[in-house]
Amino acid sequence: MNKTSKPGCIGHRKRIKDKYKAGGLSGWHDYEVLELALSYAIPRKDTKPIAKELLSQFKTINGVLNADRKDLIEVFGVSEHSAMFLKFLRDMAVLYSEEEVYNKDLLSSPEVVYNYLKTSLKGASDEEFKTLFLNTRNRLLSVETIQKGTVNKSVVYPRKIVERALYNKASGVIIAHNHPGGSLNPSEDDHRVTKAIKDALRTVDISLLDHIIAGGNGYFSFKEQGMI
Repeated sequence: MNKTSKPGCIGHRKRIKDKYKAGGLSGWHDYEVLELALSYAIPRKDTKPIAKELLSQFKTINGVLNADRKDLIEVFGVSEHSAMFLKFLRDMAVLYSEEEVYNKDLLSSPEVVYNYLKTSLKGASDEEFKTLFLNTRNRLLSVETIQKGTVNKSVVYPRKIVERALYNKASGVIIAHNHPGGSLNPSEDDHRVTKAIKDALRTVDISLLDHIIAGGNGYFSFKEQGMI
């Protein structure tokens, strides 16, 4: 090969980057979006076949970003480094969506909380229990994942949430978790957990403002249903 010649993928990378610079991602195929993203993690290699194989395996960009790192590495051409990069992209998107909720009145906007949960919990195969700590104006102070797994062990939640609420100097708390199966109906355990946490917070003059369940393409708000 002539020293001045370049692999074909180098010129293609420049063209796809120029395309993005000129008009963003509007009208792009999913494989093109992944192809461009992977070009920043995989040097000097054609990333189009890898992008197409990822989509073949995981169906959508969301599916790719939500996939387990070990499953990503099973795809030909995806190294530990590039799998970590894809997981980093998802985690960065979660941080971005989290920033969006900091300046909202979350008590009057359960859909804002749901939109955040939709990003942070999308694709989770297990239940995750999150707590949002709010100030006197119902603005977000902090959000923490309290536990991953089932939410039927109500005994472990109240004490920990009270401790974290006091640490964050919160005036109010919103608890939230996902139903991976998609059902929005609160279970008996959901009701028990809600009552136990509400009673525990009341002992330190902190209010439980809502319990939001995210599932499928919607949410269930205990506050909206008059259950808080």
